[in-house]
Amino acid sequence: MFLRAALLLSLAVYPALAQPSTAARGAAEAAAAARAYRQANEHAILDELRALLAIPNVATDTVNIQRNAEHLRAMLERRGFRVQLLPIEGRGPVVWGELRAPGARRTVLFYCHYDGQPVDPARWIETKPWEPALRTNAIEAGGRLIPFPAPGTPYQDDWRIYARSASDDKSPIVAILVALDALRTQGIPLGVNVKFLLDGEEEDGSPNLGRVLAEHRELFAADLVISADGPVHQTGRPQIVFGNRGIVTAEITVYGPYRPLHSGHYGNWAPNPAMRLAQLLASMKDEDGRVRIEGFYDDVRPLSELEKQALAAAPKNEPQMMQQFGFSGPEGSGRPLVELINLPSLNVRGLRSGWVGEEARTVVPDVAIAALDLRLVKDVDPQRQFERLVAHIRRQGYYVTDREPTHEERMQHPRIARVVMGDGYPAARTPMDLPPARAVVEVVEAATGEPVVKLPTSGGSVPMYLIERMGLPIVHVPIVNHDNNQHSPNENLRIGNFRRGIEIFAALLAALDW
Repeated sequence: MFLRAALLLSLAVYPALAQPSTAARGAAEAAAAARAYRQANEHAILDELRALLAIPNVATDTVNIQRNAEHLRAMLERRGFRVQLLPIEGRGPVVWGELRAPGARRTVLFYCHYDGQPVDPARWIETKPWEPALRTNAIEAGGRLIPFPAPGTPYQDDWRIYARSASDDKSPIVAILVALDALRTQGIPLGVNVKFLLDGEEEDGSPNLGRVLAEHRELFAADLVISADGPVHQTGRPQIVFGNRGIVTAEITVYGPYRPLHSGHYGNWAPNPAMRLAQLLASMKDEDGRVRIEGFYDDVRPLSELEKQALAAAPKNEPQMMQQFGFSGPEGSGRPLVELINLPSLNVRGLRSGWVGEEARTVVPDVAIAALDLRLVKDVDPQRQFERLVAHIRRQGYYVTDREPTHEERMQHPRIARVVMGDGYPAARTPMDLPPARAVVEVVEAATGEPVVKLPTSGGSVPMYLIERMGLPIVHVPIVNHDNNQHSPNENLRIGNFRRGIEIFAALLAALDW
């Protein structure tokens, strides 16, 4: 009775759903069931999330990353999954799980990662990265720390849990499992077989995932992959994304004297690597942010007409974002963010030379270092893009090496740059008009009661190219708040987003079909 009333209410509120399909009716019913289950069990649900967030999860921390894997194995096995930990020497294993649904025609593989970005605890405000804490709102909105509520005291939508991986990417794992619990408790059968691929080194570039997929290809056979990584749209509307950027990283070191020199005695004579690096970086982009490196945009695959239509229909909210982020002059010559995401980018993610602040001293530094990330779009190859970067540096008069220069090289070349390529992988993109892609859109819109924002490509990078090579379509269904500080200090999860995510995943598990 409750579910039927909830469905009728949703149809009254959203007239566009007045003639719902079977999938839409099933999605709305499953979402209502998930909401009822969550309301009755929210404290236990969030306790389970807090326990997972409390385990440190940097990919290189072998002991703790293994603890995460074992914890996830137990969480899956409690739900009846068949589970395997697929080992990676010196790293956390890939956690694989499978739950079969009687009579299901389709299998959906959910991709999430359980590792997180490294942390700088000194930059977390009043909290610690792996000690989950609760605030009444975002720090930027004046949210204050409060104790986690006792049973019987409800959580509020705008409350936020602060912890590393609260959004990226542990909460979607818990949301999917809670959605399964809700369907089972409410007697709603699964519509699909469910598999999990939980990656323990995504934030480190997933260097071993390709080998694991190749060695265990049969375990990952599926009809559709749903990635739960990433945020919802900045407007708060649900978002479905059909691709993701690739990435390649690079580190540039420019050399001056062997050791820092007194700037009064040697300034204007000894070459200053900080100044030279600044000039070198400035040569790479024009004042509007367009990359000047020769050939940088040459290989970009054009968007289809359907993808262009999706970009045109996306919300226009740049002024609100600029107000939130505190700048008035964006790059891109006035083009909207959703268009710029579909181009490769060059970002200076960090700089280091000499000393600043209270440690500042009057010296000519010995070296200057820049860390770059180059985001890639479909058909742009990581190695080729890195080689274009190196060629540009050479054209600026630099001798380029991939190791520390010798004394002889320093004496022979007035400008030296050590350029080292880091991890990288290409972009992936699924056509928006594939039947499973259209089915995901229908189910999510029915579950949420509003049109979703559809984008060809996300701004972030996930190693979906490995799954794409297996011939599997991939759709990204993010649930977390856009202002979650992922990859940064004070990462957080908005409770209202987590609640809605549980409903979305319940709808997909129960009603997805094509």
